[in-house]
Amino acid sequence: MRTIQMTLDDDLVKAVDRVAKQLHTSRSAFTRKALREALARYNLEQLERKHRQGYERHPVTSEEFSIWETEQAWGD
Repeated sequence: MRTIQMTLDDDLVKAVDRVAKQLHTSRSAFTRKALREALARYNLEQLERKHRQGYERHPVTSEEFSIWETEQAWGD
């Protein structure tokens, strides 16, 4: 683990300290978790962007999924 120095607004530090105290954790642990969640969200957004771009380049055709229509079991 590395120690880094960051510059943050005073109101942000106060808010982080307040929430970290409520969660019974440290400022560092809270910040690590927030950064991991932000990175995961970013990665998901990038995958969604690539997925969207793929469909823009190769749109779904009306026949693409029709082969599965006979496989549907709707019940009576």
